[in-house]
Amino acid sequence: MPAFGHIPMIEVTRGKIIESVHYGSLSLSQANGKVLFSLGDQTSPFFLRSSAKPFQLLAFLERGGIEYYSLEPREIAVMCASHSGTPAHIEVLEALQSKVGIDESLLQCGVHPPYHKASADQLIKDETPLRPNHNNCSGKHTGMLAFARMIGAPIHSYLENIHPVQQAIMKTFVEMCEVDKESVELGVDGCTAPVFAVPLQSAALAYAKLCQPDHLSEVRADSCRAITSAMAAHADMVAGPERFDTDGMVAGKGSFISKLGAEGFRGIGILPGRTTGINCGLGLTIKISDGDATYRATSLIAMVVLKALGVLDEIQINALKRYDRRPVTNWRGKEIGEIRPSYELTKALAEFAAQLTPAAT
Repeated sequence: MPAFGHIPMIEVTRGKIIESVHYGSLSLSQANGKVLFSLGDQTSPFFLRSSAKPFQLLAFLERGGIEYYSLEPREIAVMCASHSGTPAHIEVLEALQSKVGIDESLLQCGVHPPYHKASADQLIKDETPLRPNHNNCSGKHTGMLAFARMIGAPIHSYLENIHPVQQAIMKTFVEMCEVDKESVELGVDGCTAPVFAVPLQSAALAYAKLCQPDHLSEVRADSCRAITSAMAAHADMVAGPERFDTDGMVAGKGSFISKLGAEGFRGIGILPGRTTGINCGLGLTIKISDGDATYRATSLIAMVVLKALGVLDEIQINALKRYDRRPVTNWRGKEIGEIRPSYELTKALAEFAAQLTPAAT
């Protein structure tokens, strides 16, 4: 029995043999809380990791952050990002920090090389030291510091759970998930910021409401729309070259948003009217039990679910074929197997898609 009650989701074959299996779970929810489709564990709490970033930013925006700093959509997108550290990302971050009136040295996210190999190689070639802005979470930390400055809260303690910024983020997050604050498990993320764990269906509900905020307060709804429109319009800021979040949102042309989280988590929000037989917005959350270190499982699951829902057409599917069911090749380029959705996932999705009618709304 797999830990947490996960089920086989993705298979990797070599010849006719299934050599590896990614176990996981998923949940698909409407904004009214109705779970339309689920597989695996729906009760255990899982850390959203960076998939929580849109909600961490939401608390800042709904309290007036856009107006206070005259934020542009590209700046909103980079504050939701796990960016790749390209020169374009650094340029936007530096401009945003100048606007906010903070120095990069205030960021407590730590440093790591850019995810984008060419950008990392260039730093080595130029003998340029790594900086906090190269950290994929530097946009989130910039947003938290901007929030602290706006409300006159202490700057240097902005990551403490009792800090007004983190308290506001928690309040917004639990309201979007519709869970009790006491039920949320807290941890420390790789960037040192607080991170939350909730069941997949709770996180899926939050993503659905983010994409269809019709029944939220006017201020929160406007802030949700600012986030989803910024992420879709500036997908290059949310991740980077050759990454599913960016490539998927570019190909999707505003039909969905996607936000990767570490250790096999991914959150996707589907805008209303983009799904076959379902007119409302949807939230999809995915958790892979082994951590999905190469991100091959969550992106493939996202592809097969989006296809089953009719969100992607053939042209879009072809544009994203590197993330879909595909051959496995060896060092000589010879096809030796494939990575594919499991029988359990394929069968369940086919049965669900066959039932989709306008009445499902």
